[in-house]
Amino acid sequence: MRISNRKRILITGGAGFLGSHLCERLLAEGNDILCADNFYSGTKDNVAHLMGNPHFELMRHDVTFPLYVEVDEIYNLACPASPVHYQWDPVQTTKTSVHGAINMLGLAKRTKAKIFQASTSEVYGDPEVHPQPESYWGKVNPIGIRSCYDEGKRCAETLFFDYHRQHQVDIKVARIFNTYGPRMHPNDGRVVSNFIVQALRGEDITIYGDGSQTRSFCYVDDLIEGFVRLMASPDGVTGPINLGNPNEFTIRQLAEAVLAKVGGKSKLVCKPLPSDDPKQRQPNIEQAKAVLGWQPQVQLEEGLDKTIDYFRRFLQS
Repeated sequence: MRISNRKRILITGGAGFLGSHLCERLLAEGNDILCADNFYSGTKDNVAHLMGNPHFELMRHDVTFPLYVEVDEIYNLACPASPVHYQWDPVQTTKTSVHGAINMLGLAKRTKAKIFQASTSEVYGDPEVHPQPESYWGKVNPIGIRSCYDEGKRCAETLFFDYHRQHQVDIKVARIFNTYGPRMHPNDGRVVSNFIVQALRGEDITIYGDGSQTRSFCYVDDLIEGFVRLMASPDGVTGPINLGNPNEFTIRQLAEAVLAKVGGKSKLVCKPLPSDDPKQRQPNIEQAKAVLGWQPQVQLEEGLDKTIDYFRRFLQS
C-alpha cells in the first residue's frame, strides 16, 4: 500500500550533466528521486547540493547489471555521451546502451513503471535529409569509431519499441540534439565546453575541419522541460520525438561568439576533421511543438553567458 502520493522516480546516469539537472527539477516538483550512476562520466559534485534532501538518494550502480527497486517512473540516461568518453571503452559503451536498456526495460515491465529513453540525434548519422525529422532512418556507419554510441542507441530504441509491442511497456523515447549548459564535463571534447574552456585558459581554440559544419545548440533547461513534458504526455505518445534547438550555427560562428564573450588573445586553429563527423545537424521539432507544446526558449546568446559563468567559477575553484 502506498503511504505517499510522491512518485518514486529512478534516474540512471543521474549524476551526469543532464541527469543532475533532471534530478534537481523532479525533486523540486515533490518526487522521491533515486539517482543511479557508476560515475564513469558523471560526478558526485553534480548532485552534492541535493544530498541533504531526505527525498534524494544516490546509488553507485552500473546499468549493465540488473537493478531491483520499486519505482513508478524510470528515466534511462545512463551512457557516456561525448566522443572522448564513449570511444575510450567502446565495448562498454555498447553494453551500457544495449544491456542497460534490457535491464531497465525489464525493471519497467516488472514494476509497470513508465520508462523514458534518452536517445540521440546520432541515430541519424551523417544525414542526407536536413533538418532531420523523426521519420528519417538515418545514414550511420555500423563499423566506425562512433558506432559504439550511434548503433548502441539505435539498438536501444529497437528494444524499447519491441518491449512496448511485445510486453505493453509504457515507453517514451526522446532524440536529443546538441545540448549545453552548466555541469558539462570540462574535458568531454564537446564543442561548447571545448571552446569555452580553451578561451578562458587563453589557449588557441581548436576547430576540426574548416568550421563550416553546422550544429544546433539547446540550453539544458529547455531540454529538461522537454523531458518532463514527454514523460507526462498521454499513454499513446511513445516518440521518438526530437528535442533540440532548430537554430543552426556553423562551428566557426560558435567559436567566434565564445571568443567575443570571453575576450583574450586566443586564436582559431584548424585541425583535421574526425572520422564520421556529421556535416550538418539540425532538428525538425514540429512534432515536439504539436504533441508536447514544447519549443526552446533560451537562445544561444543567453545560454552561452550562463555556461561561461559556470566554467569561469569552475576553473577558479
